[in-house]
Parts: sequence; C-alpha cells; structure tokens
Amino acid sequence: MTGARRIETSVLYSPAWFVPFDEFAGRPRAVDVTVELDRFEDSENEWAPQETPVVRTPSAALAYPGLGRRGGPGPGRYRARFGAPGYAPLYPADGEPFTADALGVEFRVHPYDETRPPATPAVPRLVRLLPGAAFPYGPGVRTVYGVVVDEVTRAPVPNALVKAEGTTSVDGVGWRERTLTDARGVFRLALRWEGGRHDPPDERETFRLEAIERLGRAGSLEILLPRDRDRRHVIEIVSQQQ
Repeated sequence: MTGARRIETSVLYSPAWFVPFDEFAGRPRAVDVTVELDRFEDSENEWAPQETPVVRTPSAALAYPGLGRRGGPGPGRYRARFGAPGYAPLYPADGEPFTADALGVEFRVHPYDETRPPATPAVPRLVRLLPGAAFPYGPGVRTVYGVVVDEVTRAPVPNALVKAEGTTSVDGVGWRERTLTDARGVFRLALRWEGGRHDPPDERETFRLEAIERLGRAGSLEILLPRDRDRRHVIEIVSQQQ
C-alpha cells in the first residue's frame, strides 16, 4: 500500500493525467491501452517521439510525473497519442469542437523541482475511446456501415466523427452512439437504441447519421431500418455557412 500511495502522490507533480474511457462500455479502460509521447521541437518545427515512460496508477490513470522536473525531460509542448485494439481515440475534450486533424492530446510542461512544485496541480483529463471500424461488436449488436467522403472530390475523409442520437419513445431517455472513420473513411456504427417510430407504429425505425470533419464541415444521412441495415451508406461532407 505504501508504494501505491507514493505513485498517486507523484501524479500531483505530473503536468498531464489521463483517464482512458471506453465509451461503448461506459466505463474507464485500464487494460490494453498504449500511450506514445511526442515533444514539439521548435528548431525542427516537428513532433519528435519521446522515450519517457508513462506511469499507471492504482486508480487506472496514466501520468508523466517526471516531465519538467529539473534534471529530467525538459519543459515545452507535448502531446500524448493513445491506442487500444479495436478502438479509436477521440482527442478533443468534452465541450470542445471536433476536428479530424487532432492527432493527440496536447499539453504544456513547465519546469519544477522539489522546492518549487508546479503552481497548479494536475487535473484528470478524460480520453474517450470510441469503437473503430474494426471494433469486435458482440453477437446481437445492430450496426450499420459505410464511408464518409468529400462531396466535391469524392475523396474519403479519415478520422471523421460519425454519430447518431435520439430519445426512446417509452421513457424519454436520451441516447448517443459514436464512432470514428478509419484511414479509408470507412465506419461501422452501433445502433443499440430505439430510432424514430412511424405512425401507425410498425417495425420501421428512422435514424439520422451525422458525420463531422471539423467546424463548418459536416454532412448527414437519414436511414430506415431494417430496410437499410445491410446497405453501404455514403455520407458526404459539405462546407456549411457560418
């Protein structure tokens, strides 16, 4: 227990503290999560991989307590890149606009030592892991698939956010499903919840799929299940008026 407390205490001196969160399962994920650290080199104007090891705390957080400490890795601009089998990391934080070109969680590192600790303690940063195009959905999970492309060039849009949202008709519970496209612009999205119902009621359900590349660049498509379940859906990204 003493060792565990020492690890947790050191996190307070870390400029970054991450909590990977499995959005599909709805809980933090502690296993099979990898983190790669880069530092921006101003002289080269590029990101350079670092060998600084990540610390896994008993509470499943990931931290870099040595960054910025005198005699250790120096201060500067850093980013952390996450990976997990079958998942795709959503890098913009909750409440931040989505952008497909975000390649990691960026953070600043300031110098400190034992007598002059950082002025601001580390704050946990949730990193959401969304199901990727190759996510192993279990038996019975309803999914739809397709590709996100640019409306004009027809080029695939990698790392686009694809989502569907709605409210159940019986109890009014809101739901949301999200995924990210792969390098080919391909997506597979789970639809575990009830879609829009028709009048008179029947087996048909309507879903609106929305794809976002960045602020001002998005597209949507309405589908009808079960009719469209096995179709390859194409969502076109268009520039929108601000």
